[in-house]
Amino acid sequence: MTIDEIRQEIDRLDSELLRIFNERASLALKIGEIKKGLDLPVYDPAREKRIFTRMSAENSGPLDDQAIVRLFERVVDESRRLERINTAGDH
Repeated sequence: MTIDEIRQEIDRLDSELLRIFNERASLALKIGEIKKGLDLPVYDPAREKRIFTRMSAENSGPLDDQAIVRLFERVVDESRRLERINTAGDH
């Protein structure tokens, strides 16, 4: 493969990641609404730890487990922020 072909594949994957990130965020918003109705906190440290542990266990590289955890910490943090924004002022 040429550099341009590899970059095209990276661009395709980036577009797919964008779609997946937004789909995940939509699901997080649905969970936020359910949590709000049940008067549950947005932050669930046990759930977050399970996500990071599972992603590390499923990781086959080349990214190391610490890199995977950092990436998922960011994704989860943004989901939590979105949940808080969406439910702000409703309490």
